[in-house]
Amino acid sequence: MGPVEHTLFAFMVGLTACGLAGSAMELISGRRLAFVEPYVSPAHVLRSLVATACAGPLMFANEALDAWRRGRISAPALISCGCTATIWALALGVVLIDIGSRAGMLLGSGDFSA
Repeated sequence: MGPVEHTLFAFMVGLTACGLAGSAMELISGRRLAFVEPYVSPAHVLRSLVATACAGPLMFANEALDAWRRGRISAPALISCGCTATIWALALGVVLIDIGSRAGMLLGSGDFSA
């Protein structure tokens, strides 16, 4: 694979992980995904960090669309938010691929011969 395919693969991994995490969080809590309770809380910083890292692009896109519908941001600002969410999903994909690669090397490096 070339660099374009690697980039697209990382983006799709990040987008898929973000969508799965965000959907699961919405199903569990019964509330729309956003940067508010129960997803982000100063009382639970580590949980908030993990939730934001995994489902952050979807949270950000939801907040930006809501602000645009209410007239609080302009169309260029909405486009900027979309670009930011896209880059965030790409970065999430790169991190997840790296974690998976390192975990695979650790699991595959053991000698299980009898």
